[in-house]
Amino acid sequence: MKRLIIAAGGGGDAVAAAMLHAALYGDEEPGVILTYAWDRLLIDPVPGPRGARDFTGLRPITRTVSAVPAEARPIAPAGSTLPLLAAALPHTFALLDPGQGTVGITCQLEELISHLEPVSIDLLDVGGDILARGDEPTLKSPLADALTLAAASQVNAPVRLLIAGPGLDGELPPDELRPLLGPLVHTLTAKDVEPISSILEWHPSEATAMLAATARGVRGTCEIRDAGLPIPLTDEAPRIHEVDLGEALSRNSLARALTSTTALDEAEAHSRDVCGFSEVDYERDKAAKRLKDQPLVELDAESMFRQLAGLDAEALSRGVTHMTFRRITEALNLSGSQLVDLRRLLISERPEQYDETLWRLRRPREVTAQSPMPFGGT
Repeated sequence: MKRLIIAAGGGGDAVAAAMLHAALYGDEEPGVILTYAWDRLLIDPVPGPRGARDFTGLRPITRTVSAVPAEARPIAPAGSTLPLLAAALPHTFALLDPGQGTVGITCQLEELISHLEPVSIDLLDVGGDILARGDEPTLKSPLADALTLAAASQVNAPVRLLIAGPGLDGELPPDELRPLLGPLVHTLTAKDVEPISSILEWHPSEATAMLAATARGVRGTCEIRDAGLPIPLTDEAPRIHEVDLGEALSRNSLARALTSTTALDEAEAHSRDVCGFSEVDYERDKAAKRLKDQPLVELDAESMFRQLAGLDAEALSRGVTHMTFRRITEALNLSGSQLVDLRRLLISERPEQYDETLWRLRRPREVTAQSPMPFGGT
């Protein structure tokens, strides 16, 4: 009895899909998680999503859908978290390839549904930007979600749209999302997080990290991204709500515009028309700027802690209680390859500030007085 969960935006949505499966279907056999290979530039320096041609070692499931097993590898210089997820979790991670636009994704969905005959199909979005109209000033990454919404609306099978952690992606304010949400399906707890706890030690997703942290009881305000966007960590954050798929489509003007697209370039063009931008363009610009302006620097513990003290103090003055590790990495102008090392160093030297996947801010007098060890020390 297979369950199919579609991770609407790829990245952290795939991790959250595993958490959802544990929460709702934990006693059943592992599920199939259909997801983009679309990671942040911290993991994948190549802008945009990866398709089947960007991997070696994929395992065919249907004519157009392949699984990404643990032994699969992205072809350099591309990167992907999917092989690591496949190695750490029992689920099958199937690759959602948007290269042929919504038409191609719809074909992939139909083939996979016909092959699996799943007992249920959930379309999961962490944060809720899949419900965006397209003109919101805070919207940053609507394309992936709009493509999956457009495709899921066309398959001849019942698809349940689920929103986890309303507002945690920083794209739509919780007050705007609240009246759009349907019935409460589940409130995540610390037990639901256990199956993915080891993944949260290295995965860069900010929204899913905050979702897990709030499920474990963390409350406050967390800064995310390079811009330091503040996200409220409230009792609403670990909730999962159902939303009518048709109502979501009628609201999402970009998804409606993408219905008949047959190429990712075409989908990008629609995003520029409807939303005024393409998130892949943003990734291209950011990647180019990094190559030009951000030489790889050695992670120096003493300098890093000095800079972090200033960063913490500024954030505390704004009422912030937590930061994501991605926020710290980018604020300190470190490369994505240094994120895991930075995280390890911070937790080793300041374990009292590690708060369930997030960095908890402390005023100087609250930090244990000790000199940081040189990086790599024991």
